[in-house]
Amino acid sequence: MRISTLKKRSEFQRVRGGGRWSAEAFVLEGKPRLDDRIEGPRFGFTVTKKLGGAVIRNRIRRRLRAALVELANAHADPRFDYVVVARKVPAEIPYAKLRDALELAFKRVHQGSKQTRRQPSAGDRGSVGDAKSPPSKRAELD
Repeated sequence: MRISTLKKRSEFQRVRGGGRWSAEAFVLEGKPRLDDRIEGPRFGFTVTKKLGGAVIRNRIRRRLRAALVELANAHADPRFDYVVVARKVPAEIPYAKLRDALELAFKRVHQGSKQTRRQPSAGDRGSVGDAKSPPSKRAELD
């Protein structure tokens, strides 16, 4: 299956106000289209130069696209446009984990969840009394 892609900056910008879900390797944004003449979901990919050179960025795009092709029929809403923003190099993440994260992201974007970031697990957070915050600059001046 071939997926339709967003090409113009204005198409990417329009998706910005919709649902959003962050995962370890990417952020998925989605928004219903106003134009009913276009059939099927459309996808845009954003991979910044911070992630690497052209070869690395193209590899990231290909991996994301391959996962989307597998999941689009079952999870993408045909009336939506989506933008996938790569965060850290998805080339280092196992493909199965990338696919599972995309599947969850589709569900969350369609739920219209207000929560935009994944919650850290209990092991990621320290307890409140563990660390003291450094004194403020104002306290140092007094």
